[in-house]
Amino acid sequence: MSQRRSRREHLVGDGIVPCTYCGKAAELVTGATMYPHRPDLAAKQFYRCVPCSAWVGCHDGTTRPLGILATAELRQAKSAAHAAFDRLWKAKIERDGCSKKAARGAGYAWLADQLGIEAADCHIGMMDAATCRRVVELCASVGRSSHVTPSLEMAR
Repeated sequence: MSQRRSRREHLVGDGIVPCTYCGKAAELVTGATMYPHRPDLAAKQFYRCVPCSAWVGCHDGTTRPLGILATAELRQAKSAAHAAFDRLWKAKIERDGCSKKAARGAGYAWLADQLGIEAADCHIGMMDAATCRRVVELCASVGRSSHVTPSLEMAR
C-alpha cells in the first residue's frame, strides 16, 4: 500500500487544518461566528484564518473540512467551477436516467482525466483558482461540442 497521502487526508493530519496561504493552523469556529446574521448556519463548523481572510466549511455534523481554506477570489472561482460542472452531471441524469451518484462519479472521473490528476484527488473544494478556471473552460467545451466524452457516457 502506498505511503502517499491524498490532499484531503493531509488537511486533517494530526487534527490541524493549515491555512492554504500562510500555513498556520486555522481556527475552528461555528457558523454563529462566521455568519451571525444567518441563524440557519449557526450550528455548522468552519475553519478560518483571520489574517488571510480565508475559510472553509465542514461536512455536516463533523469538523472535516469540505476543501482547502479559500479567500473571496478562490471561493468565487470554486462557485463558478461547481456551477459549470454540476450542469454536466445533472444533464447526464436527465439524459440517461442514471443515479446522482453514478452521474457525479462519471463526471469526476472524466474531469480527473481531463486535468491529469487521480480521481481520488479530484474535488473542486481542493482546487486552486487556476484549476477552477480550467474546470469552467473544460465544462464549457463539452457544452459546445456535439459529442459527449466517453467517460461521461459510460455510467448509466
